Amino acid sequence: MAQKPSIPKGTRDFGRLEMAWRNYIFDTVRSVFKTFGYSQIETPAMENLSTLMGKYGEEGDKLLFRILNSGDAFSGVDFDKPLASQVCEKGLRYDLTVPFARYVVQHRDEISFPFKRFQMQPVWRADRPQKGRYREFWQCDVDVIGSRSQLCELELVQIVDEVYRRLGIRVLVKINNRKVLSGLAEICGAPDKVVDITVAIDKLDKIGLDAVKAEMLEKGLTPEAVALLEPVLTLSGTNAEKISVMRSLMAGSEIGLKGLDELEELFGFIGQAGISTPCEIDLSLARGLNYYTGAIFEVKALDWEIGSISGGGRYDNLTGIFGLPDMSGVGISFGADRIYDVLTGLDKFPDSLAVSSTLLFANMGETAYVLPVATALRAAGIAVEIYPDSSKLKKQFDYADHKGIPFISICGETEAAEGLIQIKNLASGEQRSFAKDDVAGMLGFLAA
Repeated sequence: MAQKPSIPKGTRDFGRLEMAWRNYIFDTVRSVFKTFGYSQIETPAMENLSTLMGKYGEEGDKLLFRILNSGDAFSGVDFDKPLASQVCEKGLRYDLTVPFARYVVQHRDEISFPFKRFQMQPVWRADRPQKGRYREFWQCDVDVIGSRSQLCELELVQIVDEVYRRLGIRVLVKINNRKVLSGLAEICGAPDKVVDITVAIDKLDKIGLDAVKAEMLEKGLTPEAVALLEPVLTLSGTNAEKISVMRSLMAGSEIGLKGLDELEELFGFIGQAGISTPCEIDLSLARGLNYYTGAIFEVKALDWEIGSISGGGRYDNLTGIFGLPDMSGVGISFGADRIYDVLTGLDKFPDSLAVSSTLLFANMGETAYVLPVATALRAAGIAVEIYPDSSKLKKQFDYADHKGIPFISICGETEAAEGLIQIKNLASGEQRSFAKDDVAGMLGFLAA
């Protein structure tokens, strides 16, 4: 019995049209990155587990896909000790930021700082698949490392503004600062609980305020501390009003006030840059990754219900883990798969992406006659196909229709004898005849 073909849960196949849509996203994002002076790099799909472990928090470590050592991985294993560390030395990358930090340290002698790079590659997480959440998905990351200036943060907001303007997606940029969250932990009397607080707060949109409060209590925060945090998580008003309220609350926390200073400076830059995308301070924004130390970002689509479609932040100590301290960086990631889902849901992909070729030469047994014409049109930038088999015309028309090819040329013995090329517009029904060497005329008709 033949095996039923299938793919792992949380992964997807992408056909001809889907790939055209995905490449539209990639091309748009890449072109914006380049206009801001970022250069592309790539890193391997797998990294040493020692590179990945401990960078994403306890919950992130659980989502790492580990790769079994080659050969007899279980030879000599001590079954009284944890197995994973003995039989797995490598893992699939969880994100692009940690591999980037490893790359910077490993190639520091080849890099001039500040270093501006972008990276567009798949990542893997052993998560439970659900709407908008996949086990294999693509990220489009843009980072600058080697500068503490908040002009770098501004540039990321400008990139977000331009990318989503070009894609036609209305978004909201949410911004917070991890120093503010550290300050909250301080004023709650639990500075050692900042990770527990941020992990819980990061789930606010998913599980709601009551569940977040319950989780913080479970992690050892006092009811008084949780009561102090609650109004912060639901704080409303303008950005300036939020900062003003928080300054009063943070009066006893140096790190918290530093975070508010940074937020105030960044929003000043945003106002001066004339960014049209709405940007708001969201004090409940935490971003669960442990390596963030300053500004944090999250981008939400306004017209389609889905999780964040971009996110990132400032990290001061990531390269220090690999032996290069005092190298601050900041970056943001565009989730290509969620952007794809939003554009699909909103029907925002350009109709022209459905067209893989512009002209199909039907096979009427005169391929030698049309070959040089097809070559000349391709040289002029026109996507041209020649149907490979001498089949019934209906089959060839169906092929053109299925692929969205707008023009067809039917050249048989008569056209060859007269030195003509017939081209028909399948949408309008208009048909024209051209001399075989009148490539300019054909180009004009195909472009109309």
